[in-house]
Amino acid sequence: MILQKKQSDIAGAIIACLLWSTAFAGVKYGLRYAQPLGFAGIRFMLSGLLILPFCVRSIKAHYADRQFYGLVGRIALFQTFLLYGFFYLGMMRIPGALGAIVIGSSPLITAVTAHILLTDDRMTSRKLFCIILGIFGVVLISVSRKPWVPAGWHELIGILLLLLGTICSAIGNILVSQDKKRSDPFLLNACQLFLGGALLTCVSLLAEGKPRWPIHYPFILTLLWLSFLSAAAFSIWFMLLKKPDIKVSELNFWKFLIPVFGAVFSWMLLKEEKPDWISLGGMCSVSVSILLFFYTDRVKEKSRTSQGLIMRHD
Repeated sequence: MILQKKQSDIAGAIIACLLWSTAFAGVKYGLRYAQPLGFAGIRFMLSGLLILPFCVRSIKAHYADRQFYGLVGRIALFQTFLLYGFFYLGMMRIPGALGAIVIGSSPLITAVTAHILLTDDRMTSRKLFCIILGIFGVVLISVSRKPWVPAGWHELIGILLLLLGTICSAIGNILVSQDKKRSDPFLLNACQLFLGGALLTCVSLLAEGKPRWPIHYPFILTLLWLSFLSAAAFSIWFMLLKKPDIKVSELNFWKFLIPVFGAVFSWMLLKEEKPDWISLGGMCSVSVSILLFFYTDRVKEKSRTSQGLIMRHD
């Protein structure tokens, strides 16, 4: 039964990463017509609204809970407002390949942040080795897709912004994980997405002015898809983070799959992009890192389960 639960958790993490990997093309298309902060703000406000109809009972249960409002505010600040504010501003300053490498390092940053802030999620030599192996694979995939561009001050600022966003995301993940079995993850996600999106929209009105977006179907469909995938992926992720047997650093390790899925989608949808030996080698490196990371825990769990059955039999 435990192993079946583990398999469902793995499936959920993979589905969330698969959804997130489709966002890059949509964001790139949407930014042709919309300014970054305003586009992000409306996207996440819509994401929150998409989830709310499924949270009617939870709204009544949390209506008078002041601690819930405080938790929503903290998560919205780190997980949506700061994360995606830094993300959009950073991606405007650096090449896509370099951005993918920085974003691909998020499991390492999350593991270090969890090691500092949580007592039950420590860094180990095995975890560090697997993370470095996964980052190496992300580097190979990214470099194979676009030529390397030497970083100047403009690019270094972009890198720092992305790193700050990744740290904010790690803190947001930790805040969610510390609220075990207390708040409905779907309502929590809906509220933090809407509030974070509203904050981004307010800032965009001050910094970017009144939005002037085209009204045509491709743009509208792109915005709706981005809103849906954020609602679905973050809801799955919050649900997993709130499980007592899941550690923040281990769950975030699955994010190494995002650049892998992104590359596969590019090969499928873009004629000018084709697989090569470097990118395939990067995918193999990521796959090996994931297998090594979770194989030891799986063997230990099977061993504990079998020992428990033997003791019951005796």
